[in-house]
Amino acid sequence: MSAPLQYLFDAISLGSLYALGALGIALIFGVMRLVNFAHGDVITFSVFVLVAPTTEAVAPLLVGAWSTIPLVLAVLSSGALLAVVSELLVFRHLRHATPAATMVTSFALGVVIQNSLLVLHSSRPKAVNLWPEMTQPFELFGARIPALQLLTVAITMLLLLSLAWALKRTRVGLDMRAAAEDFNMARGLGVRANRVILIAFAMSGALAALIGLLMVNQTGLIDIRMGAPIMLVAFVATVIGGLGSLLGAVLGGLLIGVVSTLLQASLPLDARPFRDAFVYLAVIALLVGRPNGLFVTGSTRQRI
Repeated sequence: MSAPLQYLFDAISLGSLYALGALGIALIFGVMRLVNFAHGDVITFSVFVLVAPTTEAVAPLLVGAWSTIPLVLAVLSSGALLAVVSELLVFRHLRHATPAATMVTSFALGVVIQNSLLVLHSSRPKAVNLWPEMTQPFELFGARIPALQLLTVAITMLLLLSLAWALKRTRVGLDMRAAAEDFNMARGLGVRANRVILIAFAMSGALAALIGLLMVNQTGLIDIRMGAPIMLVAFVATVIGGLGSLLGAVLGGLLIGVVSTLLQASLPLDARPFRDAFVYLAVIALLVGRPNGLFVTGSTRQRI
């Protein structure tokens, strides 16, 4: 029983991380039809608040001296602030640009963020000892499960439930749902477009920062390229779920996490280095059958 339970927690934990990334991408796409490829660099930028720059190297801060709540708020605020600033200074001026132009701009913004971090912090990974007790495993029905995995799953579930409640019960949530279905119609009915877009960017940036915190706590390292791999998988998860569908993005992330874990457990040792290739083959097979993803929003149906 312990081995299946271990694989189950590994799959859900990994899938939860991908789901958070996909949700951040889907929030922006839902209101702006923009695939923000700078999202991974927002992940990276957010966690660099944990280290202090010097002229030659970056010395880790005494993170233990921080209390948990101010530290978390500082990281989440940095991600939200960067996302809002990028919307105000960059994407707001591209509201009527072609999708290709906005996509290239998001790539360029990511390069600017990454190279800014390179100038300030150098390319060397930085070690951060953040909540080491969270990496300690404990036994559950014979499986050794790190507390960080349970925390990742719990945070993801709590955020999803909170977001689902907010989307259904609050005015801002209703405006975002309306904008995701048909932005022009929603704007014509009185939805304040700039307000909805800013909130979506702030939420997306905060989610990116949360991913960064979880990754740093898991690996103990901060690197200027750490956000790129999670961005790629999150984007694939968003496509699988259906661009613009928040539920689909979450399910797509969980699905990739489950498939990756199952392949890691079932493939022969010689084939395990090629696990990602098998994952993306499965993605191709799924999209051949359902080109628009698992869930199709109203705005997507209008384009079909």
